Amino acid sequence: MKNRFIIIDGFNLLSRCYFATSYGREDHELTTNSAGLYTNALRVKIQKLLNLIEEYEPSHFAIAWDVKREETLRRQRYADYKDTRNELPEPLIQQYNTVTEVFDIIGIPQLTISPYEADDIMGTLSRRWSEEMDGDCFIYSNDRDLLQLLTDKVSQIIAKKKEENPYTLKHFTDEYGIQPNQWIDVKALLGDKSDNIPGVHGVGEKAALPMIQQYGSVEAIYEEEELDPIFKRYRKQIEAGRDMAILSKELVTIDTQIPLLNETPWDGFAMRLDREKLKQEVDRLELRIRM
Repeated sequence: MKNRFIIIDGFNLLSRCYFATSYGREDHELTTNSAGLYTNALRVKIQKLLNLIEEYEPSHFAIAWDVKREETLRRQRYADYKDTRNELPEPLIQQYNTVTEVFDIIGIPQLTISPYEADDIMGTLSRRWSEEMDGDCFIYSNDRDLLQLLTDKVSQIIAKKKEENPYTLKHFTDEYGIQPNQWIDVKALLGDKSDNIPGVHGVGEKAALPMIQQYGSVEAIYEEEELDPIFKRYRKQIEAGRDMAILSKELVTIDTQIPLLNETPWDGFAMRLDREKLKQEVDRLELRIRM
């Protein structure tokens, strides 16, 4: 078997499964089993996991989970980080608890490391894989912040409409005309509404990417005595937003050096799915899944 590593962004996938199957429904209208446990997101997530294993035949596998936002290093650095997000629905929390128990039983490696986020876990593991292992690494997530992690060995599987295709380093450089490590500079200017990262007020997509294409980084922009005339309409915003740009870059930069993970043996992520136990869990939870 070729070396191939799949890292799943746990909450990203579980949330997508939940909201896709709960749209327009009240809690009491969601699918449950005879024990009263919610199963709408659970069924879709486990099925997706099996589909990925069947399609990619990974030698190594891991699921990265977030900690509570109040525990994160970024929240410690910036009190308003993710402050605009709503609390998670109770049926989603219940299914998170159920699915993590199931994955432990069937032998799927899972990681939650406070005060780091899932992005940092995926960043550290994918960086190590690029440096230490032969073969491809696939990050499964729709979070485009993760594009900064792309390398010649690391791609991101992004769901788009009804297709899921690996988004590679070449796709990124062809589309954006920069390197993945410069994506953090674009995000530092743009900010991120979903994470409540401020960015530079008044600088949008039409300016952020061209500025980084021309100057290379946020720091280089601020080292310029005078910006190119094509950006003259943004001069005041850039000057006023220096502190927020530097802070935002810090917040969007994924940590790829989690100490606990730097020495973890790769054998701990070897694919050892116990299909008999999985069948037992699927039957116990009364899930309709194609095995």
